[in-house]
Amino acid sequence: MTNKKYYPWVVVGLLWVVALLNYLDRQMLSTMKSAMMIDIVELESAANFGRLMAIFLWIYGLMSPVAGMIADRINRKWLIVGSLFVWSFVTFMMGYCTSFNQVYVLRALMGVSEALYIPAGLALIADYHSDKTRSLAVGIHMTGLYVGQALGGFGATIAGAYSWETTFHTFGIVGIVYSVILILLLREKKGHTVKPQLITDHPKENPLKGAFKGLGVVLTNISFWVILFYFATPSLPGWATKNWLPTLFAENLSIDMTVAGPMSTITIAVASFIGVIFGGILSDKWVQKNIRGRIYTGAIGLALTIPALLLLGFGHSLVMIIGGGLCFGIGYGMFDANNMPILCQFISSRYRATAYGIMNMTGVFAGAAITNLLGKSTDAGNLGHDFALLAVVVLFALIIQLAFLRPKTSNMIETND
Repeated sequence: MTNKKYYPWVVVGLLWVVALLNYLDRQMLSTMKSAMMIDIVELESAANFGRLMAIFLWIYGLMSPVAGMIADRINRKWLIVGSLFVWSFVTFMMGYCTSFNQVYVLRALMGVSEALYIPAGLALIADYHSDKTRSLAVGIHMTGLYVGQALGGFGATIAGAYSWETTFHTFGIVGIVYSVILILLLREKKGHTVKPQLITDHPKENPLKGAFKGLGVVLTNISFWVILFYFATPSLPGWATKNWLPTLFAENLSIDMTVAGPMSTITIAVASFIGVIFGGILSDKWVQKNIRGRIYTGAIGLALTIPALLLLGFGHSLVMIIGGGLCFGIGYGMFDANNMPILCQFISSRYRATAYGIMNMTGVFAGAAITNLLGKSTDAGNLGHDFALLAVVVLFALIIQLAFLRPKTSNMIETND
C-alpha cells in the first residue's frame, strides 16, 4: 500500500485523527474542573488547578527537543503508536482518580507522552509529501489540532450528561483502539532511520552521540535561529488568543462569557480552517515558481495578524471584533501551514524532528510567558491595549523573516543521508 500514489494522503488522514486526540485529551481537563471538584475537593483551589496546567506545559515543553531527537533516530511509526497508546491510557486512568496527587502525576505523564507526537508526526508527513503538496498536507494535519481543541471544550457537556469519569474512560478507550489501527495501517517512510553498517569492522554510531550530533547540526545553522525567532514570536499572540480571546470578547463587547466563549472559539476555528487550506495551496503552487514562495506565503499570513491584533485590542463593535478574529485566524492559519515546509528548505530530513522539537519547546514557553503576562494585564484593566501591542512584536518578526530567510532549495538534502 505504501507504493500507491495516494498513500501519502492516507498518512495525513491517519495522523489527522491522532492530532485531534492529542489536543482533545489535553483540553478536556480544563473544561471539566467544575464536575471533578465535587469528588476531588483540592481542585476547588485555583492555585492547585493552575499547578495541573503548569506541570503539563513545563514537561511538554522540556520534552519536545528530546522527542525530536528520538524521532530522528528511530522508527517514527512506533514512536507515534507508543505515544498515542500511553497518553490514551493516561486519559483512561484519569477516570479512576480520587485525589489531586493522582491527577497531578497522570497530567505529568501526559506531558511526556503527548510531546513525543508532534515532531515525529510532522516530520513523517513532510517526508511523504513532495514540494507540490507539502504545505497543504501539513495544513490539513493542523486542522486536526484545531478540531481537537474545539471538541475538548465539550468535555463539560459530556460530563454533565454522564460523568467526568465516563468521559475520560471513553476517550481513553478510543485512543487505545486507534493505536491498534495505526499498527495495521501506518508505515514508516523508507530510508528514514540510519542504515546498519555493512562493513563489520566499522564501529556503529552511538545513538546518544548521534542524537547530540543532530542537535549540534541544527543549532549551528544560522537560518534555523531566524526560523526559531520567526516561529516563537507569533506564538505570543497565538497563545494569547487561545487563552484570553473569550475574555477580550466579553470585555470589549460587554457581553456574558457564555456568549463570548463560543463566539470567539468558532470565529477563530472557522478562520483558521480557511487559512491553513488556502495557505497550503498557495504555498505549494508559489514555491514551484519562486524558491521563496513559502516564505512569502507565511509573511502574508503574519501581515494579516497585525491589523487583526489592533482590531481585537481596540475594537468595541461587533464588526471590528469579529473582523479582527477572522483576519487573525486566516493569517495565523497561513503561518501555521508553512512552518514545517519552510524548515524543510533549511534542514535535511535527518534532523527535522529535532529542529521542530526545539521550535515546539520555544513556542510553548513563549505561550506560558504571555499567558501569565496577560493575566496581570487583565487584572490591571489593560488587556485590550496589551493585546494590540503584540502587533509590534509580530511586525518585527515579519521584517526579520523577509530580510534573512533566503532558501537555496525547496527541499534540503544532506549528501550523506
